[in-house]
Amino acid sequence: MEQRRYDKRMARGFLVGCVAAALLWSVVSAQIRYSITEEVNEGAAVGNIAKDLGLDKNTLADRKYRVVSTNADPLFHVNQNDGVLYVSRKIDREEVCAQSSTCLINLKTVLENPLEVHYVGVEVLDINDHSPIFPEKDKTLEISESVLPGARIQLKAARDPDSGQLSVQQYKLSNNDHFRLEIKDKGEDGKIPILVVQKSLDRENTGSHSLVLTALDGGKPPKSGEMKILVNVLDINDNAPVFSNDVYSVMLNENVPVETTVIQVNATDLDEGPNGDIVYSFSNSVNQRLLRIFDINPATGEIIVKGLINYEEKDKYEIEIRASDKALAPLATEKSVIIKIVDVNDNAPEIEVTSFSSSIPEDSRPGTTVALISVNDLDSGLNGKVICSINEDVPFDLSPSLQDKMFALVTKSPLDREKQSHYDLTITAKDAGQPPLSSDKTISVVVSDVNDNSPEFSLSPYTFYVTEGNEPGAAVFSVKALDRDENDNARISYHIFRDLSQDHKMSSFLNINSETGDITALKSFDFESVKMFQFQVVATDSGAPSLSSNVTVNVFILDQNDNAPVILYPVSTNGSAEGLEEIPRNVNAGHLVTKVRAYDADIGYNGWLLFSLQRVTDHSLFGLDRYTGQIRTLRSFTETDEAEHKLVILVKDNGNVSLSATATVLVKVVEPKEAFAASDVKSAAKDDEENNVTFYLMITLGSVSVLFLISIIVLIAMQCSKSTDYTSKYLQETNYDGTLCHSIQYRSGDKRYMLVGPRMSIGSTIVPGSHANTLVLPDRRHISGEFEQHIFQGGGGVYVVFDNMHGEIMEMDCVLSLPFARKELR
Repeated sequence: MEQRRYDKRMARGFLVGCVAAALLWSVVSAQIRYSITEEVNEGAAVGNIAKDLGLDKNTLADRKYRVVSTNADPLFHVNQNDGVLYVSRKIDREEVCAQSSTCLINLKTVLENPLEVHYVGVEVLDINDHSPIFPEKDKTLEISESVLPGARIQLKAARDPDSGQLSVQQYKLSNNDHFRLEIKDKGEDGKIPILVVQKSLDRENTGSHSLVLTALDGGKPPKSGEMKILVNVLDINDNAPVFSNDVYSVMLNENVPVETTVIQVNATDLDEGPNGDIVYSFSNSVNQRLLRIFDINPATGEIIVKGLINYEEKDKYEIEIRASDKALAPLATEKSVIIKIVDVNDNAPEIEVTSFSSSIPEDSRPGTTVALISVNDLDSGLNGKVICSINEDVPFDLSPSLQDKMFALVTKSPLDREKQSHYDLTITAKDAGQPPLSSDKTISVVVSDVNDNSPEFSLSPYTFYVTEGNEPGAAVFSVKALDRDENDNARISYHIFRDLSQDHKMSSFLNINSETGDITALKSFDFESVKMFQFQVVATDSGAPSLSSNVTVNVFILDQNDNAPVILYPVSTNGSAEGLEEIPRNVNAGHLVTKVRAYDADIGYNGWLLFSLQRVTDHSLFGLDRYTGQIRTLRSFTETDEAEHKLVILVKDNGNVSLSATATVLVKVVEPKEAFAASDVKSAAKDDEENNVTFYLMITLGSVSVLFLISIIVLIAMQCSKSTDYTSKYLQETNYDGTLCHSIQYRSGDKRYMLVGPRMSIGSTIVPGSHANTLVLPDRRHISGEFEQHIFQGGGGVYVVFDNMHGEIMEMDCVLSLPFARKELR
């Protein structure tokens, strides 16, 4: 009971000492060092690392503070809530550190985000938990009676797993008259008891002696172990073997094959017979570990290799060799053989990734730490000097750390995920031995995406052609944008930029699918109202912050033959076009009876009109020009010809599905006097009607004149304010003959253009760059030479005679056929 109470007091004393050592910690080699006794209970506190390092306890859990250990069952762990280092399981110092005098466990602790590494040393203090034990409980010695006082007999030492002062410190021999005890300190191998003959032995007086050898450790109180020794006294064998060399020393390479001879010792004995025959063996003091590595030939004294020689485990061995004779009372001599192990480069460097970030953003700055790498080589000297490198042509580099054999894997140049999103980095560690050994380790680094790319449209600008009369609500065209980023950074949504100005008002009639980019028209387009418009589509990704880009979409409306010809003369009344013409009977052939005038709101072939007689009373009397609509007499009238003729004229366009209109002309043939009278009657009737509207016409003409004068003044002011060397000049000119036709001349650079077409007003919109109905005219400033005329054909069947000499328009008419142009030329 007293012993238990004392042990408890000792444990409490060691625990108090451990806590005091933790409070008085000091930085040694840039690390914290604590002390703790062995066999403490699981969960015992070692020290507050966070407090000693000055770390913020509130961030330990977020930064994943932990102890890095390769052991599946670690001895220590850190509480991430308070930063205290605790014991994970009971620690047996003898298991962890064996016979080492100082048991220091080096711990590596890691903080992430940002990465920090701290080293902590924990010294495990020994307690006296083992008693000394002899290899043999009973030992029998045979000693010749001729042995002189002072003879020494080495005994096997007691072993105590404890270290330092708690191991075997002294031996005691039971009281007797013939023997005394000496202690030989072997340093690392401990203290060896030697039995010394103190008084000459007399077998006839005393044949045997019983002794008790007690071994005590340095504990308080000390623990002990005993061995009983029985000494039998033999007859005389007065010569002991003698070794040939005073010192035996040899160099041995590690990893030599088994059965390799290390050295051969030699001893001689002056006695004869069995007393002079020598047997070699290891001394009783040789450690059991040495017996597994070396062996000795008892007859020849050759020391041979029995097991694996590893320099990294031990670089020097000292073996006690015993040479004894074969006498009944053998004499023995012991000699030390020193074997020095030579290091061989047999260990390749080891690479350990301490902390690793498998994913790194592509916008990381150069010098960003990706991982911490430690290398180690168990060899020594140049064989243990390690050079670490990384494969070339990667935007990463190895930066040496302040800690020996530590490297930081950092970025050395900007990353771009769109060019390369994954890197397999091969780290090579090579030692400086001959031949050198190396090892590789591959680390995979993923470059995570950052929203650094704006959406890109496949075309810029987009140009689409849409036929008028489209179905409202149906998709008419589509835009597409791509983003080189990924995930949400590449998820694109579309919308139309709503600019409600006059130039972009058509965008309000469009709708876009935000996911697909399909654009639908909410109304049907009419070429006669709008021929071209443009708007902008914006593509925005879903990144944070989002990036966007826009593209201009130009939409051209294509004409369809959706307008039937309109009869201008004869004037339509009650839904029908019918007119009455009176001509004298005495007119000659070729007389112009009348001209049917019509126009078509479409353009091109859809607006190219042809006239034909659908019904006539006398085909030999009247003829119709199919291009101009002029009705002329084919011959003179005779007395037998009827006085009234009905002509039905069909006006038809040239569309794929042609549309038409009809006009009826009644021709009344009168005598010359009646014609004049009818003309007077018509004039009188017209005068009556005109008298009523003359007043209104005068007001209207006056207003128009005033507006015209104002317009002229404004135009003159605008022209005077412009530079004479302008790039674009617009001159408006209206020509009308039978069909509604307008032309606009303008200049762009060194060229002059004329835009011509039917049914254009002063407020009509001209689209610069669109030459569908445009004639390119030579610039009069660059024309020289004689007078020339050129015929230009414009859209909608417009023909122009151009004076190349003076750069002017000579004749122009919105005619519907080339024969008319030939007629104008004549």
